[in-house]
Amino acid sequence: MELKLKGIHHVSAITGTAAGNVDFYTKTLGMRLVKKTVNQDDTSVYHLFYGDERGNPGTELTFFEFPTAWRSRPGTSSISATSLRVPGDAALTYWQHRFTQFEVDHDEIVERGGRLTLAFRDPEGQRLILVSDENDTGVAGGKPWDKSDVPAEFGIVGLGPVQLTVLRADRTERVLTELMGYRRKGQYASEVAGQPDIVVFETGEGGSGSEIHLEERDDLKQERQGIGAVHHVAFRVADEEELRAWIGKITSSGLVNSGFVDRFYFKSLYFREPNGILFELATDGPGFDTDEPLDRLGERLALPPFLEPKRERIEAGLKPI
Repeated sequence: MELKLKGIHHVSAITGTAAGNVDFYTKTLGMRLVKKTVNQDDTSVYHLFYGDERGNPGTELTFFEFPTAWRSRPGTSSISATSLRVPGDAALTYWQHRFTQFEVDHDEIVERGGRLTLAFRDPEGQRLILVSDENDTGVAGGKPWDKSDVPAEFGIVGLGPVQLTVLRADRTERVLTELMGYRRKGQYASEVAGQPDIVVFETGEGGSGSEIHLEERDDLKQERQGIGAVHHVAFRVADEEELRAWIGKITSSGLVNSGFVDRFYFKSLYFREPNGILFELATDGPGFDTDEPLDRLGERLALPPFLEPKRERIEAGLKPI
């Protein structure tokens, strides 16, 4: 079996307040809350999934709620920026005006890696970048949620490039290219004087929805992960059969990994690359409409079957949102 990752599946970050998080990502950014569930490894906290109208793989930005966590300190061994795709260059102008209206901390529109982009921060300092699909080819985007007040022609259609910041880029590059099948696409100048170019890698059909941007920095300490940081990035695998083949390949490489994990909405494998960043491989299905009708996604607390018998206790420990 030829193993080939399809692109970015999801990115999971950390918030300190679920209610505020839902408000920003649904009302300000116009994304759909496609699943309101709990962290399966710690059911005392929410796990919130945002995406396109269906929460398709490649559109999902997720958050764990850890109210008592400290604030993150940016640094190496980190996922230092998450991109969100918008349909074209005109959308960036729309969002620039919207961010001013909603008092969202943002920068100017600039080119990164051959695309126009708009960097901004959520209320907790989460580092995000809107990236234009104006000239993008490769992995297709999704369809914006039609019940958002953001016009569809400007709406967020999925995840774009994920930036990794590391002390030793060669170590991460070997895992990406020799183990995971990524290919080097190009590079562009760092925004920090004296630092190496940021290197672009892509997989599968290529394009924004598949890219990893690898930044090497020797002027930073290691990141202190907390509120405002990203927990892990997940890559798309077609199905369970292919995931199990990946488990064998990664185990044979000598990297310690989780083995097969059933998340109900998808199946997973977790491992850390040599600079300490947590990677996940996740299947495209079964999907978020497995236990809820498509038109009611995210409206109630959804629990996978193995947690359903504990619903009363779990709900008692959560603050309603």
